[in-house]
Amino acid sequence: MNHKTVSTNKAPKALGPYTQATVHNGVVYCSGQIALDPITNEVVQGGVKEQTHQVLKNLSEVLKEAGSGLDKVLKCTIFLDDMREYPNVNEVYGTYFSDNLPAREAVAVEALPKYVKVEISCIAYI
Repeated sequence: MNHKTVSTNKAPKALGPYTQATVHNGVVYCSGQIALDPITNEVVQGGVKEQTHQVLKNLSEVLKEAGSGLDKVLKCTIFLDDMREYPNVNEVYGTYFSDNLPAREAVAVEALPKYVKVEISCIAYI
């Protein structure tokens, strides 16, 4: 079995019993990232746009550690605590994914860890 876990200090440490990402047969499965600063482990200041930027920076670092990148993302799942923020998240998301757009879904949830506004997970290839 070709399986490894991914961990980088350039993204926040996992908040529970899981890994930042798992790689199996050339596919990277990234756990959801939230808007934590990897140095302070605190939620970044600002609204959903600032949080989305941090989330995508965190995902990018995890993917890089796995030998992949945002340009190789196949699918994202976006979790929002308020679907009215969807246009704002979309605006920022579009600056990170403009070519080779991945498949995606966005869902509203009651609450997210540390009461952030957005969480994003993804699947990519190496």
